[in-house]
This record gives sequence, C-alpha cells and structure tokens, in this order.
Amino acid sequence: MAEKEKMTLILFSGEMDKALAAFNIAVGGASSGMDVTIFFTFWGLNVIKRNEGSIKSKGIMRNMLNFMNRGGAKRLPLSKFHMMGMGKAMMQRLMKDINFPQVDELIKLAKELDVKFIACTTTMGMMGITRDAFIPEVDTFAGVATYIAEARESKISLFI
Repeated sequence: MAEKEKMTLILFSGEMDKALAAFNIAVGGASSGMDVTIFFTFWGLNVIKRNEGSIKSKGIMRNMLNFMNRGGAKRLPLSKFHMMGMGKAMMQRLMKDINFPQVDELIKLAKELDVKFIACTTTMGMMGITRDAFIPEVDTFAGVATYIAEARESKISLFI
C-alpha cells in the first residue's frame, strides 16, 4: 500500500478568519486522503486554548499577557473589521446562513479526520503557558524540530 501524501500547516495567527482558513484547508486535505498536521505557534496557540477559565503563569508579565490573551476558539477576533466584536458577530451570522461551521466545530471535524495538532513548546515556555491551558484535542507538545521533520515529508506546507 502506498504511503499517504502529507500536508503540514503552521498556524501562527490567533484570528478567527485565519483559523477558519487553516482548518478548512486541513479538513479538505484530510478528506482527500492526506495525513495532515497543524503546528500551532505564537498567537495560533490561542485557537487550541480552552474556551473557559483563565491561564495562570509565573511572573507578572506572563500573567498580564495571558490575561489579555486568553484565547479559545470562541473568543478569537477577526483580523479585519472586528469592530469591538460587531464584525465577528456579522461574520458568524453569514457563516450560519450558509451552514459554514464555526472554528470549534471545525476543530472537532478535523479530529474526526485524524488531523494531528502540535502545540509549540518553545512559545509555551516564553509565554508561560502550561499544557492544562489547552483543549484535549492537542496530540503533541513539541518544538520546531518536530515541525521540520513533519514538513520535510510534506507535499504541501503552508504558513497561516
């Protein structure tokens, strides 16, 4: 049996529209038979943080950063026209009108299709984020060497 083609995405952005694009591509790749991995780093970690609760960190700067940057698929802003949440609400209404799934629904669909989620440990360390801040769907906590190993074998590699 031939080995499956691979796709690797880096999700650097923590904005709803960019997360939607990343998951749409990941789900499309997995649906077409590819092995898909998403490497979440910097603000992209917000997408896979728990929706509820706060994040406790060591040090005042990390606590401030994580207070302002709680993340969670349901709390992501738009990259453009966020307008204090009004733009996001409009976008969600448009998505509902055409039955386009929300980010949290795409996360579930991606996991059903065996998309692998990797959270960047280097960024976690810098920002003072611990593993308990994340949703249970995260498969692996690893650094850039793991991403590079995945990307080396990938037919498609994207940075979002």
